[in-house]
Amino acid sequence: MVGGGIAGLAAAHALRDAPVDVLVLESSPRLGGKLEVGEVAGLAVDTGAESVLARRPEAVDLARDVGLGDDLVEPVTTTARVLSRGALRPLPRPQVMGVPADLEDLARTGVLGPADLARVPLDAWLPRTRVEEDVSVGAYVARRVGRAVVDRLVEPLLGGVYAGRADALSMAATVPGLFAAVRAERSLLAAARGVAARTPAGAGPVFAGVRGGVGRLPAAVARASGAQVRTGAAVRGLRRTPGGWELVVGPASAPEVVRADAVVLAVPAPAAARLLAPLVPAAAAEVGHVPYASVALVTAAFPAAVLGEGSGGGPGGGSGGGSGGGLVGSGLLVPPVERRLVKAATFSSRKWGWVGEGSGTVVLRTSVGRAGDERDLQRDDAELAAAALADLAEVTGAPGLRTRPLDVVVTRWGGGLPQYAVGHLARVRRVRAALEPHPGLALAGAAYDGVGVPACVASGRAAAARVVAALRPGG
Repeated sequence: MVGGGIAGLAAAHALRDAPVDVLVLESSPRLGGKLEVGEVAGLAVDTGAESVLARRPEAVDLARDVGLGDDLVEPVTTTARVLSRGALRPLPRPQVMGVPADLEDLARTGVLGPADLARVPLDAWLPRTRVEEDVSVGAYVARRVGRAVVDRLVEPLLGGVYAGRADALSMAATVPGLFAAVRAERSLLAAARGVAARTPAGAGPVFAGVRGGVGRLPAAVARASGAQVRTGAAVRGLRRTPGGWELVVGPASAPEVVRADAVVLAVPAPAAARLLAPLVPAAAAEVGHVPYASVALVTAAFPAAVLGEGSGGGPGGGSGGGSGGGLVGSGLLVPPVERRLVKAATFSSRKWGWVGEGSGTVVLRTSVGRAGDERDLQRDDAELAAAALADLAEVTGAPGLRTRPLDVVVTRWGGGLPQYAVGHLARVRRVRAALEPHPGLALAGAAYDGVGVPACVASGRAAAARVVAALRPGG
């Protein structure tokens, strides 16, 4: 197993009952990839992914399998707002990745101005927009319901997942349910209503967390897998041999050769492309063209009293945008059209009951950086944190954010989020076709079938199944 992120660890866990010895080689000093528990003001917090999609079962099932079932928690609140036209406004409900399914509710939110709102229902009268293999989310939605829906709703929601641009992202890969629906429906709004209606009432929370941090999951999976784990073990080469595979591990000055019967590459696309290039150049070329975006998380702790928290809730629901708002709900989203530094913010102590529980401390975090707009990430940690918190103070109108925090931590994920460009699914199919002659070699991770934790777990399990099949007699 090359890579000790959640995909590689899930693959190792899936092999726990197979008659094989599993070795996980991770180049960094720790396991987990973008799942990590850090510390701010002495409090444990997630400094990577903070939740998993609960309505897709792989991640919550894995957490239960490795002994974290009792620590799975629901968000206390999921009421987020979006900055639009100078004020923080509620997100329309229901919606599918920003595409509204109820026009009356959309009108009530005030996210769109009168002219942009009037444009949306024309979707019902427009001729069908033909969709073949794939299309960009932004282009399709703008054509059907107007550019403002893309700029003010789709962009911030997609950006929260991919840190990407709606005009560049694949509809088939990023919103597959909606993509399937629009191929059957003439109207985008009708398609969105159909997708929303398929979520039954009382289906439970969309997201789940882990008390103490989702970043606890990798270590628990590693323990339960029974695999041998080596950190600080960079794999620099991969060779095919008559009896299997050889991996070249460690520095060029002192290389070590590790022999294996099968290999799972659960590493980011650039690293996978380098290892594949001498063996499967067609797959390497395709994988190497998966673009990535870089982001940073600024996690800060404040005394609860400074932010008006701690006695039955926080500040009231002002409009934000400097007009006396506050930390309302679970957080906020900021579309690029608003030209702000902060892309999103999570009010962690409001969203998750365990964060800072009983400490008199409020924890929040902001994210910075989008695909194609990463200039601000060149600032040093202190400057970036100060600028992000000042921007958040202006957006929310919470004066306490202008005070000095108790502690602040900046976590950078350079090249951390793969971008699913138009045609991504076809690219992945070509990669897998190129790997068919090499059944003992598999790929896993966020670069292929989904960036969320459940998708990565599923990717790891599928890779494990592929190599097990190859190791069977006659495989």
